[in-house]
Amino acid sequence: MRRLRPDMTVFLTILFISILVWVLRGLGILTFLPGIVIWILLLLTIGAGVFSGIQGTRR
Repeated sequence: MRRLRPDMTVFLTILFISILVWVLRGLGILTFLPGIVIWILLLLTIGAGVFSGIQGTRR
């Protein structure tokens, strides 16, 4: 079995957390979180994806 690169693992982890928070907030479970938290997670996900993509082309 092939292992994922560490940068890809970070990207997938942030993506999973972002989707989880977004769904839970939409369902009304995490309504106390401000909208800026969603934006920060979204930007972190995009940044981690770009970084992972750049690292993938360097190898």
